[in-house]
Amino acid sequence: MNRIDVLLVEDEHILAMIIKDTFDAQGFNIRIAADGMTGLTAFRERRPDVVVADVMMPRMDGFELVRHIRKIDQHTPVLFLTARSSMSDVVNGFELGANDYLKKPFGMQELIVRIKALAGRFSTTSGQSPSRTEWLEVGSYALNPTTQHLRHDGYEQELSYRETEILRRLIMNVGQVVHTQDILMELWGDDSYWNTRSLHVFITKLRHKLSADPRLRIVNIRGVGYKLIVS
Repeated sequence: MNRIDVLLVEDEHILAMIIKDTFDAQGFNIRIAADGMTGLTAFRERRPDVVVADVMMPRMDGFELVRHIRKIDQHTPVLFLTARSSMSDVVNGFELGANDYLKKPFGMQELIVRIKALAGRFSTTSGQSPSRTEWLEVGSYALNPTTQHLRHDGYEQELSYRETEILRRLIMNVGQVVHTQDILMELWGDDSYWNTRSLHVFITKLRHKLSADPRLRIVNIRGVGYKLIVS
């Protein structure tokens, strides 16, 4: 397996060195940038497999960094490391194009697992035309889980890996509850409070992306999970 190329943008020097030492021992290629401006330059030069960025940094914060990255690259996965944990911060990060969100303090093994998942799941080639048999249809939409494309009325948009996998589970179980804990354990690796909030953000985004068909609703079965309803 090729070594995963990681760009770590983190202004806490000691934490950055701990992450680097751990990742070097795990066989990653890792480059460190101490602020957002340096991180953006490093991204342009290196084009890593995964970007891991703190939010609160000098010169350019993590949100602004991702905003600039998404202007030149729509596909490289980004994971935020941050002590900030309000719902508005989580939503802002995902809306800017982040793919994952890990709250400080965190377990090093959890960070490794998440980066491996992002690197593996976002490396699929998007230039190939999907086979018709791969599309899952619901209402006036069709989802291709392999290429992570959602089609509606002749228009296709690319979803993130987690958006795709959550929607795939809902489509495959239309009218039935998909349990929150199952989604979290399969896609996040644990069912912590913060990951539950992250899942809610993804559900909100999917509701928006399915809004062109009023027959489709993703309902929250409180304390249990989510259900896709086609009326």
